[in-house]
Amino acid sequence: MAIHKAELGRFFEDFVVGDVYQHPFGRTISEADSTWFTQLTCNTNQNHFNADLAKSNPISGGRIIVNSGLTVALVLGLSVIDMSQNAVANLGWTDIKLTHPVYIGDTIYAESICTEMRESSSRPNMGLITMFTRGLNQDGDQIVSWVRTVMLPKRETGIGQNYFPEAKNGPISALEEKA
Repeated sequence: MAIHKAELGRFFEDFVVGDVYQHPFGRTISEADSTWFTQLTCNTNQNHFNADLAKSNPISGGRIIVNSGLTVALVLGLSVIDMSQNAVANLGWTDIKLTHPVYIGDTIYAESICTEMRESSSRPNMGLITMFTRGLNQDGDQIVSWVRTVMLPKRETGIGQNYFPEAKNGPISALEEKA
């Protein structure tokens, strides 16, 4: 019997420049998602919540446009499991481009390519990963892209590992024998 320890994400040494990561989750944006995010961020542009006004927007085709802050946050979130689950710091985003409108009901996917990596000069057990990330809608239209750099620990640090608690009543395999 093997025990697969609770561990998510990658560490610095798991990356290879040029590797592409198609992030495993997609997420459909609901009207509630869009409205709540717009209210939460105090965005008063009515194209995000007023269907009647949105009819006059030549870009929207008469539909409510999803708040671009939500688009960025969602694509970032979709990338975390592969690119920054174990990151200790986000170091920067550059070149954010919103290239296609997002509408309520669109399903968003994300993929990233590792473009650069180097060991940290100030933290010997850490490394820096730079990636190009883009979001796609269900039709394959690129909706957003950026370059992001994160600081990741090396596996040897133990960061993000061995956090699962030890059961007080013994290993699960012992319980199975008693059942």
